[in-house]
Amino acid sequence: MDNINKATQEIDLPNIGKPATRALTNAGYINLAQLTQVTELEILKLHGVGPKAVRILNEALKEKQLSFAKNS
Repeated sequence: MDNINKATQEIDLPNIGKPATRALTNAGYINLAQLTQVTELEILKLHGVGPKAVRILNEALKEKQLSFAKNS
């Protein structure tokens, strides 16, 4: 996803801190629904995303009755 597309699309992520948000958006994740396609471990591999951000993301996903993909 190029920067122009990211700028025109609304980012729908909880407040997880600027480094984690930047890491997710740079990887192309701008909304919670996209995170259902990846595992927690894949997200943790992104520089700037730590356990606290993943915990907050998990809580936000659960509120929408969603979850990260299961480890295979």
